Amino acid sequence: MVTSALLTSTPSYAATVLILGDSLSAGYGMSEEQGWVQLLRNDLPEFQIINGSVSGETTAGGLRRLPDLLASSPVDLVVIELGGNDGLRGFPPKQLKSNLTKMIELSQQSGADVLLTEIMVPPNYGPRYTKMFNDVYHQLASDYDIELIPFFMQEIAPNPDLMQRDGIHPNEDAQPKITQWMSPWIIDAVKK
Repeated sequence: MVTSALLTSTPSYAATVLILGDSLSAGYGMSEEQGWVQLLRNDLPEFQIINGSVSGETTAGGLRRLPDLLASSPVDLVVIELGGNDGLRGFPPKQLKSNLTKMIELSQQSGADVLLTEIMVPPNYGPRYTKMFNDVYHQLASDYDIELIPFFMQEIAPNPDLMQRDGIHPNEDAQPKITQWMSPWIIDAVKK
């Protein structure tokens, strides 16, 4: 008796990575193919990279969407790049911390590792708010023993050649630089 194996064309990935971000990761102002997440997919074809980023997203919005994203497929790593819109709207750092805490815990409960991306806000809310906001990321990274990726806009934002006219969003030329910044962190987190 001869048995035949059913061959499928389903690719085998080394890891599934969920990027949960805002306009900085959603490729605002350009086509999806030009954004850093798609460039990362091109560089790391062995990974399944899901872009769960939405322009204008707050941590509350990310928290609402996260359970469905985690349920849609098994995720090995969640990269949280949220908080910029919370800061621009002057939301309390306590609310930011609560939402990020719940996202970290939901991700870990699903079996995924977490990378948290530091977010910095413009200084127009004053040094006290800016420090409290930034401290949230460092506290959570320490409390949950997770890696904190330094804010990828630090070297991009001061360079007008890498920014869109609005002065907030990185342009197409900045996207490969963001990919180069993020890639080692993601690769290292998956290898752990």
